[in-house]
Amino acid sequence: MTARHAAPYAGDSHLGHVRSDNEDAFLLAPPLFAVADGLGGHQAGEIASSLAVETLLASAPRQADAKALGRSVRRANTAVLEAAASGRGRAGMGTTMTAAMLDGTRIALAHVGDSRAYLLHLGRLEQLTEDHSMVADLVREGRLTAEEARNHPNRSVITRALGSDPDMLADTFEVEAASGDRLLLATDGLTGLVTDADIERVLATAPTADDAVDDLIDAALDAGGHDNVTVVVVDIGRPRAARSARAAGAPHWGMRALWFVALVGVIATAAWAANSYARSQAYLIDEGGVVAVYEGVPGAFAGISLSWPSEVTTVPVSALDPVTAGRLTSGLRVDGLTEARELVDGYRARIAAEATSAPAP
Repeated sequence: MTARHAAPYAGDSHLGHVRSDNEDAFLLAPPLFAVADGLGGHQAGEIASSLAVETLLASAPRQADAKALGRSVRRANTAVLEAAASGRGRAGMGTTMTAAMLDGTRIALAHVGDSRAYLLHLGRLEQLTEDHSMVADLVREGRLTAEEARNHPNRSVITRALGSDPDMLADTFEVEAASGDRLLLATDGLTGLVTDADIERVLATAPTADDAVDDLIDAALDAGGHDNVTVVVVDIGRPRAARSARAAGAPHWGMRALWFVALVGVIATAAWAANSYARSQAYLIDEGGVVAVYEGVPGAFAGISLSWPSEVTTVPVSALDPVTAGRLTSGLRVDGLTEARELVDGYRARIAAEATSAPAP
């Protein structure tokens, strides 16, 4: 049964029509949300996914910070490994995890495996995460189409999971959504059976998050329900009623002066903090069809830009995979210039490898 709340979010998990156990788990603990798809069978996957979600909740950061959220996912990885080693569950058990933490319209994400995060933005569906799977690698290399991957016999083989490697790292990043957008977290029991076009239609037309969850699970079941299916939907930035200045009362002039002085101090402190934080960050963005590197974060504070150009590369955005190119449209945030340049080097290496492996004309 769908977990229903007055707040604009909902989640549910269904056994499906084939499996005897539900190895999925999900978390609704606003502003923290997650889905996990257990691996290992014989109830071991159920233990792994539940333990991962419990550990994530217990160790989650206080604020929406992707890097900190990634550390929480790594703690969940350690918990799964230790449980398997101690005899709780069994050796080889593991789980995917896709976690999101919200701060207004800003979304911090940490992701491992082939569960997915999507954002419905201005009526269009955007896949935020990249699958860690064999077929996804083949698609990125241009050796499979997305449709071929959907029906490939190895479509369930994942290349990264919690419980598989003590040194596992989660993909971590942040995106800026808009009020009215919808965030979707889902296991492959949905995305393996329901096309992105149908997911987009449901998210765009369902009046509430509850309805969207129910309709998406029904779509997966109607398509065969070959796997457990778990869905979490969050409506972003529901507007709050404006506070009436008249109802709040007008302060005395003396108090207004004190408030003004305090406000100036708060703004100055916030500006310094914003600048300091921005200097520790970086992002990549599509600038005239090539990848550009900026120090800082997109946007401004009190009219002051929080980003500074670092490098305009020669890497063509058109040569990158569609998911990466889509992220670059609004800016792909990373933890500092070093990581940004490592990503650019990776793009160059990938493009060079694809050019080398391409058949001669």
